[in-house]
Order: sequence, then C-alpha cells, then structure tokens
Amino acid sequence: MKKRVLMFLEIGLIVLGLTACGTTSRQLTATDLPNASKYEPTLFFHGWGSSYRAEEQMAHALVNAGLTKTIMRATVSKQGKVSLSGQFREGDYHPIVEVDFKDSRQSNPRQWGRWAKATIVKLQQRYHTKKFNAVGHSMGNMAIMYELLDNTPGLPKMQKQVDIAGHFNGILGMNDAPNRMKLYSNGKPKKMQADYKTLLRLRKTYPKNQIAVLNIYGDKNDGSHSDGSVSNASSKSLRYLVSERAKSYQERKIVGPRAQHSKLHDNVQVDRLLIQFLR
Repeated sequence: MKKRVLMFLEIGLIVLGLTACGTTSRQLTATDLPNASKYEPTLFFHGWGSSYRAEEQMAHALVNAGLTKTIMRATVSKQGKVSLSGQFREGDYHPIVEVDFKDSRQSNPRQWGRWAKATIVKLQQRYHTKKFNAVGHSMGNMAIMYELLDNTPGLPKMQKQVDIAGHFNGILGMNDAPNRMKLYSNGKPKKMQADYKTLLRLRKTYPKNQIAVLNIYGDKNDGSHSDGSVSNASSKSLRYLVSERAKSYQERKIVGPRAQHSKLHDNVQVDRLLIQFLR
C-alpha cells in the first residue's frame, strides 16, 4: 500500500514539474510587456542561398556593443508561415530578429518581399510592434525593397534601413559586367534592368522623411570596381530610388579582400558602421 502511495506521489510531482516548465517557457506577448509600443526591433535579412547564420556576426557585434541583449529568430517556411523562437525581454527595447528564409534559393524578389512582410506582420501580432529597423545583405535587400514596394497600410513603420552589397540594378555574370554599368550624377542608371524598373515606383511611394538609409558596398580594389559579385554602380543605384524621399541617405565603401561580396556580412568595418548607425 505504501509503495502505491509513493508511486502516485512521484507521478503527481512529475506532472506538476512538467506543468511548471510549460508555464515558464510560454512566449511573452504585448500584454506581458509594459510599454510594448516602445520596442523597436532590428530585423536581419540574409542573402540568396544563405541562412540566419550569415547574420550572426553582425547581430553579436550589436550585442557586444551594448545596443541590446536580445537575439531571437523568425523562421519563414517555404509556404510563408512564420514561427518565432526566443522572445522580447522586458526593458530591452531594441531586440534583434534574425530572419531565416527556408526557401533561400527562390529567385523571385517579389516572393522575398512577401516573406519579409509576413515576418513584420507576425511581430506586429505578437508584440504590437509599431516601428522597426531592417538590415539586408545581397538578396535580403530585395526583400526589404519589395516589402516597401507593397506599401501595405497599417504595418509597423521602418525607421532605419541598412543595405549591404545590394544588387539593385543587376549582378555580375548575369546582367552586368565589370565597369560596364554607368550612372548619372544623381545615381540613375543609364541602362535599367527589369527589377530596377519595377522598383522605380518607390520614387513616388517610399515613405517621405521617415527612413534613414545607410548603403554599404564593397570594392575588392582589383580594378573591377565591384565586390566580385555586384558592381559598385549597381549598389549605388539605390540612391536614385530612395534618396529624394528618405529622411537621410549615406553611402559607405569597404575596400580590400574582406570587401568581397560574401565576406561583407563578416566584416568588422561593417560591424562598426552598423553600431554607429543603429545606436
């Protein structure tokens, strides 16, 4: 009899323990966070064929610089469903959200824009997010640009936009070649690629005096005036699309071997620019 009683007591304690674990792991929502509207997350968008791992150095650089203590992740499935892991922390108003697109070899930039929008909507639903920052590398920049092109009313407002190695008007070896693309003094390409022509609408719809823009591009200093994958002219063509409506617009060039396209997201100079700009 005593053995039975002890067994039931042990089972009861195990159940209570599991219940307690479930409670502590519950995701915080806006109702759990005082001043929920004050939280302004920074979303990182990786490039084509990549993953959230490409965002890790930049994210941890911001943490080490004291901008935040929170890194969470938004995983976007091939079907566009967003799941969040980690959570905002009370009083840490500038959390980082590493976005991970599972279908990262999708070549349609409009689809990337839909996924970016789905991520923003998810954060709005859970945390009542009203403002956010966005950092893109390579194709991640197109996710940002096409999300802005969608111009859906009622979504959180972007405050700062960082574009790293953006191929706004073409990619070397596909629709561009070293030193071929030319820009007018205002950044307008003398010859526009199809995606760029689509993005031209932003010249009239980009949020007026709302977003501060930092455009970072790499020059390997090998005579190609490119980061090896994207010409500097293609990256700098962003200016014509947004500068007249942006709150501010600045360009920064990274030079040398570490300025190669896929190394820019692991570049300490880029980290410093991000810290300074997002602080």
